[in-house]
Amino acid sequence: MRLQKVLAAAGVASRRVSEQYITEGRVRVNGVVVKELGRRIDPETDHVEVNGTAVQLDTTKRYVVLNKPVGVVSTMSDERGRPDLTQYTKDYEERLFNVGRLDAETSGLLILTNDGDLAHVLAHPSFGVTKTYIAKVRGKVTAQTIQKLIHGVELDDGVIAADKARLLDTRSTSNGDDTSIVEITLHSGKNRVVRRMLAAVGHPVQDLVRRQFGPVNLGTLRAGHTRDLTKVELGELLTISRQTHLNDSPDADRDPDRDTVE
Repeated sequence: MRLQKVLAAAGVASRRVSEQYITEGRVRVNGVVVKELGRRIDPETDHVEVNGTAVQLDTTKRYVVLNKPVGVVSTMSDERGRPDLTQYTKDYEERLFNVGRLDAETSGLLILTNDGDLAHVLAHPSFGVTKTYIAKVRGKVTAQTIQKLIHGVELDDGVIAADKARLLDTRSTSNGDDTSIVEITLHSGKNRVVRRMLAAVGHPVQDLVRRQFGPVNLGTLRAGHTRDLTKVELGELLTISRQTHLNDSPDADRDPDRDTVE
């Protein structure tokens, strides 16, 4: 297919605008700038970028953001009969699955997709895709505690350090119980790692929400609701995926369902 037709079909822009992008040198095919309007490509095998951002040419792929409520398990079928993710995927024609997990007590951002290659990159901590959480914790968190989270906390399965951490708020109730709101960003995929880190520094989690996964932000999406990724979000995720050589990773053969991220 002609390149400008492929770009238009992928929703990048109209065919006329796509032709302008090509002649201006803003389009790359397999890493090489293409300026010829007659260039033909294979959407199934060729990789295309516009303005340095990857484009998904396969229109059968679906990418959905879910704001998972508390009480829902991150699986498509729960042997104990608990509420699962099928209630949010049943209305989609595609067979979607979740990228990573949030446990039942944790709410927030989950990505649902039928793109296995992208899911593999996003699910494995070795590829460095960060997630950001907002935690309400018991006690008054200090600047020293924030530094401990960043420098590393000793857990049963090793030392884990946050990529970023900051204190957002501290409150005292009438009965003298202090609580704090902490934002923490990390790429670790260890089981219940956020809760364990905060407990290890003396501040057990009372409420935990994942607000961001890589470039995708939960925004104002209400609990229990879904939305499609924007073209900007998808482009950024695909760019991350295509820049990653899966076979070079020591964790490439790990089962992403073994880890629970929260």
